[in-house]
Amino acid sequence: MSDRTLVTYEVRDHVAYLTLTDPPANTYTHEMMRDLDAGILEARFDNDVHVIVITGDGEKFFCAGANIKMLQESDPTFKYYFCLHANETLNRLEHTPKLVIAALNGHTVGGGLEIAMAADLRIARRGAGKVGLPEITLGVLPGTGGTQRLARMLGKSKSIELMVTGELMSFEEGEKLGLVNKIFEDEDFAGQVHEYARQFCLPNKAAKAAGRIKRSVQSGCDLPFESGLAIERELQQLLFTSQDAKEGLNAYVEKRKPQFSGN
Repeated sequence: MSDRTLVTYEVRDHVAYLTLTDPPANTYTHEMMRDLDAGILEARFDNDVHVIVITGDGEKFFCAGANIKMLQESDPTFKYYFCLHANETLNRLEHTPKLVIAALNGHTVGGGLEIAMAADLRIARRGAGKVGLPEITLGVLPGTGGTQRLARMLGKSKSIELMVTGELMSFEEGEKLGLVNKIFEDEDFAGQVHEYARQFCLPNKAAKAAGRIKRSVQSGCDLPFESGLAIERELQQLLFTSQDAKEGLNAYVEKRKPQFSGN
């Protein structure tokens, strides 16, 4: 067990920052994944947090994936439970009803991309790195959700091609494929990400509605269409009873900017 904090947690302006901190490449171990899991839960239960941002420490790497030395030294049973816990952690992130942004400050490869794909939005720093799932070069597959999330994002054929070739691409190429949502300029990347995240916080946006939109998509997309619609209706009904829905409708009628409260 590591005595160091491998994922730092900070809240600024209703935005929780989870920073992967294990230089030089921010590779993750079981200890880092446990720290990430704890940070996700802290942000989930913190009523002052409306948006979660995951990023990497430094400028060269968001995350280079799992720590190869750890995998080399561990037995197959440990590896299995390591992957299982990582799956559970990223599923928890994906199903937390708060918007999650991955701020890709540097190379995002292997398990690093798998973490980023569990976020709702991926914002990358222009010219700062590569993305891809090169696990085949190690004789394994992307085992922290990579095969499933990539296929759901890009379709089966393209995803298989990228994974069996182990191809790495620039952030700009990733944006063209739909793997990266936006590219921000290198200068003051962190500041730009913060301003982007703040637009989804109270009072600018109805954070509760943003969370329910996420829940409807994440929970409904893999279900039969009618079941997905049922989830959408139930979540909409919950929002109809909120003060924010009343404020939004009143502001529209009164032709003013709404001031959402989260109630």
